[in-house]
Formats: sequence, C-alpha cells, structure tokens
Amino acid sequence: MAQAISLPRNEAGIKAAISVLKQLFGDRLQTSDAIREQHGHTTTWINNQMPDAVVFPADTNEVSQIVKCCAEYGVPIIPFGTGTSLEGHVNAPAGGISVDTTQMNQILAVHAEDLDVVVQPGVTREQLNTFLRDQGLFFPIDPGANASLGGMAATRASGTNAVRYGTMKDNVLALEVVMADGQIIRTAQRAKKSSAGYDMTRLMVGSEGTLGLITELTLKLQGIPEAVSSARCSFRTVDDACRAVMMTIQYGIPVARIELLDELSVKAANAYSKLELPETPLLLMEFHGSEAGVAEQAEMFSSIAEEFGGFDTATTTSTEERNKLWQARHDMYWACMQIRPGAKGISTDVCVPISRLAECVGAAQEKADALGLIAPIVGHVGDGNFHALLLIDMDNAEERARADDYVAWLNQLAISMDGTCTGEHGIGQGKRPYLKVELGETTRYMAAIKAALDPDNILNPGKILID
Repeated sequence: MAQAISLPRNEAGIKAAISVLKQLFGDRLQTSDAIREQHGHTTTWINNQMPDAVVFPADTNEVSQIVKCCAEYGVPIIPFGTGTSLEGHVNAPAGGISVDTTQMNQILAVHAEDLDVVVQPGVTREQLNTFLRDQGLFFPIDPGANASLGGMAATRASGTNAVRYGTMKDNVLALEVVMADGQIIRTAQRAKKSSAGYDMTRLMVGSEGTLGLITELTLKLQGIPEAVSSARCSFRTVDDACRAVMMTIQYGIPVARIELLDELSVKAANAYSKLELPETPLLLMEFHGSEAGVAEQAEMFSSIAEEFGGFDTATTTSTEERNKLWQARHDMYWACMQIRPGAKGISTDVCVPISRLAECVGAAQEKADALGLIAPIVGHVGDGNFHALLLIDMDNAEERARADDYVAWLNQLAISMDGTCTGEHGIGQGKRPYLKVELGETTRYMAAIKAALDPDNILNPGKILID
C-alpha cells in the first residue's frame, strides 16, 4: 500500500513558529491532539501524519503573516480545506503548521451580468450554489463531497458535470495566492480570456498547495437551465454501457452528466437508497437546455442505448425523482461500504481516452476478481474517468498487499492506454511513484518550477514530486 513519507523535522523552527503564531492568533491556533489528528489525512489508507499546530486565518493578510513566519523559521505549511481529498494531500510528513481556511468562507462579490463570482477559499460548493440559486445562477463543478472551492482548485477537481462544463481548470478565471515568501499575488483579472504572459492561474490550479496558498478565487458561473431531464438505462454488460457512452459522445449529444454504476454498485444503491433498479450495469444521464432540447437529447440517447442492448430506460423532468437518483449516486461511497461492514474503503481513480474506456473498465473488473478483491466501480464515464472503491480488511496484511498490487496495476494500465493515473483525485502522496511513469522528464521541469517558487520547500512538502 502507499506509504506515508517521512521527511526531516525542524524541531527548533517549529517550536519558534508556534510561539510567534500563538501570540498573533491566540485561540485560533490549536495544538490539541484531537484537532491535529483531524487535520492529518483520514480518507485514505496512508498513515495519518499530524501537523504540530493548526491555525485558522480569517483573511489573506493573516495567511501572509503565517507564511512569512513559517518562511523565517523554515517550517512546513500544509493548506487545509475540508479534508475530503483522497491521496494524502493534507498529511504533514515533516510536521509543521496546518492552515485551515474554514473561517475564510465569505462570498465577496457576484457579477451576475458577467457570469462570475469572487469567493474566499473556505466557501464550499453547496454553500455557493445555495447563495446563487435565487439569482438563477449556479457553479457547475460537482465532485460529490461538499468540498471547499479552494481545495477544489488546488486539486483540479471535477466530478459529474465535467463532461459538459469542464473541470476546475476550465472554471477558474483568477486567483489570489500567497507565495512561499508571504508575498500576495493576483494571477489574472476578471476578463474571460487573456494573452498576458504566463498562465499563472493554470499553474496554481492543480498544484496541491505546493506552489502557493490560494486565498481568493474568481470563478465562472452558469445560468440555471430552463429545463433539466434525467435518464437511466440498464445494460447487460459494462462493455455495452461503455460503448453506448462512446457513441453518445461521438454523436455530439450535449449531455451534462453521464455516470456509470457497475452491477455491484447498483446492488449497493438499491439497498442503501431504497431503489428498485435492475441489478446490472447502469448509466445515469442528465440533459440541460430548453424543454424541447432536453426531450430531443433524451430521445437520441434512448435510441443509442437500444442499439447496445439497453433496457428499462426511463426519463424524468421531475425535480424530486431526479434528486433521488443523483443523491443515490452521490451516496455511493456509503452505499458500497455496506457491502462489507467493518472494511476500509479505498478509492482510486484513473482516466483514459473514451475509445479505451470499455476495455479499461472490463480489465479492472477482471483483475479485481482474479485478486479476490471487492471493488465496485462507478465513473464519470463521459470523459473516460472511473473510480474503483476497494473494500479492504486493514488488519489483513496479505489482503492489503493484493489491494496495493491492484492499484499499481490499474495506474500502469491507464497510462499504457494513453491515459492518466488520476483523473481528478490528484497525486498527493499516494500517486507520486506514477507521475514519473506518466510524464517522464516533464517532472524535472515541474521540480524546477517548485524550486524556483519555493526554494526552501516549505509549501506542502512531500506531495506530487519525488524529493
């Protein structure tokens, strides 16, 4: 299994920085074991590595103060949003200070006429969309968890709507960032496009806190569609479902969401969410547009699905029925955990070109069976991304080893298919060994950027790159 990386600790520097920060922040700096453990990573099988202290800033200037203090004493800084990342991003392998942005949760400005919004990083996606609803606007990136927008930008998150609306990299117009020396920069203005110099916004999006701390985001918004229609369709095999997806995309049907659940996931959803779906592979779809448009899109999909043996197809424009289906999809983690009570759920993801999707998903299922692993699969298959949730007895060393073999094999398989070892979870600690396999010498230039922007390696050390 992926191992937590231990890095040398700067004991004297950590002690001095905590003393200074305690004077500046008082009770907003916490050193209790419970708080520190909460801010180490708990949503992965990588061991929890606690920071030495957690500080709760309220604005950009306070973040700058923290970074300047840590820079002076050579102390690591680990940004923290809501802690929903999956690859050890918030672990503290060299100790240091966790910077928790939950108090930076203000929606600063909505420019409805420009379809953009300015927020602090602690604002969550659900909070933002609740605030925007009355203005007929929404932010489309939906990773499932109610993640913070700063964390979503830092990990280049995506989710169920990515097939139509893109990922975080496509929906961030500008960032305010505190750099490793405490300097506050702005990466761009609010214009929808620019040719002005290096694209610092895209450099920071997906950098996982290793190049700077995001303290403000300017995000693109969308108008709430006039009509929304959902469809579901069952298939005899995962291969048939994936081929229907490929044909749907190739026909140019502007689907907003297209999600796959394999048979094990459907069984789990039926039990957990009280559904009565055929327990075979399932596609969930959503269409956005005018009433006539979504009806036409649903009809076109139904024709394609029928060609690949789809059955029990149903469409609905009922908000209640749509929400029930999509809530079941978002509850898949908890549903699958009921398959094997007491097990640890280890989620891993890959992404491949859509033409290789059926082959990759089929091979992933076969490999899990061959290794004797329970690994239900769900996926944002409109863009070739899927997740396997390994249900592991963590007290069984031999089973953990088989799970580790599976994750390594799946990463290598996706890369061999011109895909990626992570479509949306990020690298963190867990997937560091595969980044060099995927990108080769490109990682040397990534390391050069890291060294230039963070020469003392205080920003989230031990993540992304092999040190």
